[in-house]
Amino acid sequence: MVRQADAIGVGSLPIVVLTGFFTGAVLALQASNTPPAFRLALAGRTTGFGFHGARTWACATSLMVAGRNSSGMASELGSMMVTEQIDAMRALGTDPMKKLVTPRVVATVFMLFFLAIISDLVGLAGGGLVAKVLLHLDARQYWSNAWETLIFQDCIYGTGEAGFVWLHYRDHRVVSTE
Repeated sequence: MVRQADAIGVGSLPIVVLTGFFTGAVLALQASNTPPAFRLALAGRTTGFGFHGARTWACATSLMVAGRNSSGMASELGSMMVTEQIDAMRALGTDPMKKLVTPRVVATVFMLFFLAIISDLVGLAGGGLVAKVLLHLDARQYWSNAWETLIFQDCIYGTGEAGFVWLHYRDHRVVSTE
């Protein structure tokens, strides 16, 4: 399972970082269409860990991980079905679900928690960069507003939601071993 977690987590890190960064940048750019008097307050809240930020990044993270890993898992299990390796496991008295599917699912859900946190932090950095460079806002005020709008429940719901979104999306792509 550690090998699966390493392959899923480290392998998905580049796409998660890119997705998180650009999601934060786009959310900060959305704040640029507001009147100048409200930009500073809105930029920190739009890209902060509020409802939109935490849940948007968690969903984007889980979809990126599902798109990258689920198809690989399905093709790996499908090729094992074709070469009758799964039938051989059954003949030896081993449950293929416990040996093949369960470690992948557990490792993915476990790593999604950490990948969602990384995506949140990188998204905040992307929003901070856009707020500083394009919107000409004070970086200290941006981070202060982002910290003030931090809601612990949204962080927990957002990171937990990543696993559920992945499980829902994965169910439509994984090949059955039955």
